[in-house]
Amino acid sequence: MSSARPPHVLFVTVDQWPARLLGIAGHPVVETPTLDALARNGTRFTNAYAECPICIPARRSMMTGTSPRTHGDRDFQPALTMPAHLPTLPRVLRDAGWQTSAIGKLHVYPPRDRIGFEEALLCEEGRAHLGGPDDYELFLSDRGHPGAQFMHGMGNNEYAWRTWHLEEALHATNWTTWAAARSIKRRDPTRPGFWHVSYTHPHPPLVPLASYLERYRARAAEETVCGDWAKDREGWPPALRLAGEYWAALPPEQLADARRAVYALCTHIDHQLRVIIGTLREEEMLDNTVILLCSDHGDMIGDHGLYAKRLMYEGSANVPMILLGRAGCTRVGVDAVDDRLVGLQDIMPTLLDLCGVPVPGSCEGLSMVGKRRRATLYGESLTGAKATRMVHDGRHKLVWYPVGNLVQLFDLQEDPRELRDLARDPSRAEVRRRLEAAMAAELYGGDERWADGGRLVGEPDDGSTRSGPNRGLSGQRGYHQPWPRLTDPSRAVGSA
Repeated sequence: MSSARPPHVLFVTVDQWPARLLGIAGHPVVETPTLDALARNGTRFTNAYAECPICIPARRSMMTGTSPRTHGDRDFQPALTMPAHLPTLPRVLRDAGWQTSAIGKLHVYPPRDRIGFEEALLCEEGRAHLGGPDDYELFLSDRGHPGAQFMHGMGNNEYAWRTWHLEEALHATNWTTWAAARSIKRRDPTRPGFWHVSYTHPHPPLVPLASYLERYRARAAEETVCGDWAKDREGWPPALRLAGEYWAALPPEQLADARRAVYALCTHIDHQLRVIIGTLREEEMLDNTVILLCSDHGDMIGDHGLYAKRLMYEGSANVPMILLGRAGCTRVGVDAVDDRLVGLQDIMPTLLDLCGVPVPGSCEGLSMVGKRRRATLYGESLTGAKATRMVHDGRHKLVWYPVGNLVQLFDLQEDPRELRDLARDPSRAEVRRRLEAAMAAELYGGDERWADGGRLVGEPDDGSTRSGPNRGLSGQRGYHQPWPRLTDPSRAVGSA
């Protein structure tokens, strides 16, 4: 096949999937045969991170090739529109001649803003209160189940679980696959295609198909880990304390079941991806398609007594990142592992690079197939008392909670599960000093007050920041027929 033809692009995102949850990464339980095969046909980036491990900021980095400092969100701002001055990945490809289609979760405001996509078929996890319509909920209504998406009773930010309550074909994962495969078959044959296929799981609600949960029922879930720093919560700063208090600690048996439910959702997505790959193959497109798969962030799933995202520990911030070039491409390795530091901001310049499209000057990210590598990667989450900051040099990771001024240091080469905090180890004093200086140089937006001459000084914790009662069950959804009333879009729901 001639490389002179521009390639198609399949950009797949999953939601809240930790990098460790891959068979090829050595996970002892989860089955991901499709992702493992993709990794063997391409390159898996092991040091890939969400600069801000929260849904909306992470997706803004993906779509603009920029850091939170530039795209404007490190807090999860549901009413924040995409910056008009920043070219988006779909807009640049569209203007270069690609047919651009989005299927699944975009998580932009307003919800039906195309941000450069010519076609958008949305499955937005029941966010009808922000506007719509939502194509997946229309689909359920057309199939005789109006408003029934959340009649299983599980929440979008909770760790209770049960099996899916409707027939298999109506699951959000199946719908996303069906809509994507049909979009591929309905493509404009005169143009290259760009498909952004965005699955909403394994993000809660934890509602796997019974057939997928059954395959894990007889297996022991991977046990949680608890670092030396996490065993005594008395000294935790408010950002860490809030994360620890918000979700009730599950008894071991219940946590093991919740983990099995996550595994089941992952394997379900993995198998459904085979349908999309099969469609590309049967349409004789697969060999001329660049494929990139990543997650917006991970999930702690009980490690260190913590749940969900927003944190800079590996379970939350380290994401799967797999890249395949088209057949015969010499720029993307085959059966390769690349340990360079990668951020979500690198996705846009990488895909444009592989398509031969000029990368806009607004992009801060680096092409993952280029020669340039960053020395450190800066990460941030939230502001004020909830703020967490990170700097990573490829081996050592410094995590900092400014309010309370708690600095942690992990050697991920020797301690990939972050069990030992080395911040006060004299043998790592120089590493800490160097990373603190790198962190201080990154601070902005008022954070500068927390540093002095390259040292992190933070501010005291007055003990007043505490979690309130979780009356709304972390943003629990209800019956959606008729659709929920429109509410203030700036009011975030479902977070601590």
